[in-house]
Amino acid sequence: MKKTAVKKAVAKKPDTSRLQRALNPMPPFVERALQERRLVEAYTQRPAYQRNDYLGWISRARLEATQQKRLNQMLDELAAGHGYMRMAWRPKT
Repeated sequence: MKKTAVKKAVAKKPDTSRLQRALNPMPPFVERALQERRLVEAYTQRPAYQRNDYLGWISRARLEATQQKRLNQMLDELAAGHGYMRMAWRPKT
């Protein structure tokens, strides 16, 4: 998937009207990682609150090593198709 396709997939405006927290922007390194691991679709299929929480959680890490560890956890959970921040979660079918 090309970068423009990633931006389009990520840029789809999900319904965030029910979110009570501030929206977190997607850092470029997260976007690249989603593209490289081919997890853009898995990411966009997650509920808006999960996408927002993941981005905020990754961005708040002070050390680059911690950001990478959190990013890897998010990517692994997306690849598995279940789990959310080490909690049980399965998509609704």
